[in-house]
Formats: sequence, C-alpha cells, structure tokens
Amino acid sequence: MYLHVGNNKNIRKSKIIGIFDMDNATVSAISRKYLLNAQKDRLIESAGNEIPKSFIVYRDGKKIKVCFSQLASSSLYGRQGSKEIKK
Repeated sequence: MYLHVGNNKNIRKSKIIGIFDMDNATVSAISRKYLLNAQKDRLIESAGNEIPKSFIVYRDGKKIKVCFSQLASSSLYGRQGSKEIKK
C-alpha cells in the first residue's frame, strides 16, 4: 500500500519511518541539523511547490530520504490508516 503525500507523490507505507509536523519538528536544533545534512546530501525532495506543513522520513533502497509535503501531518497520519506509524 502507498501513502499519497501530495502532487502525485506516493510513498510505500512499509518504507515510512516517520511523519513530522514542520512547525513542531523544526523547533529542535537536532531536527534542523538533520534536515540541513539531508539537504547537503541531496536526500530531500518536495511533493509540491507550496510551503510545506510536514515532512516524511522514509527508506528508498539503502538511503533514508526526506519528502516535504504541503499536507498537514495529521492528514497524512489519517490517510495512512494503519497502526504501523505512531504519531
């Protein structure tokens, strides 16, 4: 099964590590540093051109990538419809 994260971008649910709210997660210096390093390593992609409200950390082969989404983390959590991913 796949999770639609916006603008025709789908991520396999079994590959998702976490769904994070952009406002809450970026308050932490550790989260900001993680996102900065992911950007430097070109592991970030975007599911749209709008201001992101959330980001999804997921496995893509052996790499761990980040996808920014214009959808709220609560919406994505509701869409995934499984107990596999914890808020």
